[in-house]
Amino acid sequence: MSEVNNFNDYKSKYNVNTDYSLLFGGTPTVSSGGTFSLSDYASIKNGSYGKLLKAYYAKQDAGKISSSKDSVQKSTMIKSGADALKKSADALMDDSLWEKKKLTKKDETTGEESEIEDYDWDKINKAVKAFISDYNDVIEQAGESNSKGVLRNAVWMTGMTGATAKTLSKIGITVGKDNKLELDEETLKESDIGTLKVLFNGYNSFADKVSVKANSISNAAAGSIGTYKSNGKYSSVLSELVSSKVDEEI
Repeated sequence: MSEVNNFNDYKSKYNVNTDYSLLFGGTPTVSSGGTFSLSDYASIKNGSYGKLLKAYYAKQDAGKISSSKDSVQKSTMIKSGADALKKSADALMDDSLWEKKKLTKKDETTGEESEIEDYDWDKINKAVKAFISDYNDVIEQAGESNSKGVLRNAVWMTGMTGATAKTLSKIGITVGKDNKLELDEETLKESDIGTLKVLFNGYNSFADKVSVKANSISNAAAGSIGTYKSNGKYSSVLSELVSSKVDEEI
């Protein structure tokens, strides 16, 4: 007998008019004029039904495994993004970024170069842009997560950012309707250094709080990766798919 690998193989090689849904919904009744025919019995006896059942459930299992892999990949991306955000937030808190340095400045009119002492605004601008890019990535990725821990920490982080929006606007950073950050580089370059330091430098600064929450998001994502079962579902630790509000305890 030729091999049966899936439902279509079975349908092309055996009786295409047989209703196979009975196989998966319970035990059929044998009676005169009933649905369990002698051809069904023959198929069971020669092993055809067994092959069909095996192909059917293999397909179901494959779908569950695929779903589980997708969930694991999403959580892995969230963890990676959160780690990148923590790194860029920590870079903003580096004291050396906020110290004046001896820099070479070129006069745009004469072309003459002179040595001045100033903040490295190019480096500051680059650090802030990296931070905003990583922040926005985490917001987008966290929105696709099924992990309650990831969502709770992401909601806390956006709430904290919203509470800091007025101060952020002073340095050219605005919060969009989608909770993502937007930067006006010209405003940033003209910003008061004191305001920048309050936001990005030192303990309990905006950057410090984001760093802490990015670490929490990373840990939550790592935890959700470990709780996926082979059937594509979460274990009881992170079992529920939460709404956009997350829960009432935030």
